[in-house]
Amino acid sequence: MVSVRLDAMLKEFVPRRTVTTSATTVRAMIEELETNYPRIRWRLRDETGALRRYVKVFVNGDELDHQSGLSTRLAADDTVDILHSIQGG
Repeated sequence: MVSVRLDAMLKEFVPRRTVTTSATTVRAMIEELETNYPRIRWRLRDETGALRRYVKVFVNGDELDHQSGLSTRLAADDTVDILHSIQGG
């Protein structure tokens, strides 16, 4: 199972900081999260289905490209981290 670690910004939407999935792509993993935890939908992706620009997804420590990243294949022993970048001024 793929291990998905979520940052503290998502704790009000997902009851655990780590969940597991059998999804085989990042897109399928996010869709599964959205199905299981519907309130997370607008925190990760915009209305077009693209990752929000402040959402960073890492697979085994490597950051995904926002364009092709959702198609990234996942293996059973992968670890995915979903983080929000902090912005402000």
